[in-house]
Amino acid sequence: MHITILTLTIALPGCRSLKEKRQRIGGLHERLGRNPAIAVCESGDHDSHDASEWTFVVVGLTSRAVASLCSEIEDKCLHTVDGRVMEVTRERL
Repeated sequence: MHITILTLTIALPGCRSLKEKRQRIGGLHERLGRNPAIAVCESGDHDSHDASEWTFVVVGLTSRAVASLCSEIEDKCLHTVDGRVMEVTRERL
């Protein structure tokens, strides 16, 4: 079993409220959390209007499968979130 912790820091320039923040993140938890190989949570910047940090725990039978899922998550965040991905970290356990 291979496990990777993927953390994304997202900037939301011009965001003025927590409600707008949730709209701009656009259901990230619901879309990516459906996969049984991925656990997802907003792990930081809860009260900040213009930033958000998300952590994903990705598990798989091979390191290649885990790396592929992590790349898929990054790609979805880059293309579906109304903000800029500022930092991406991967920690293999």
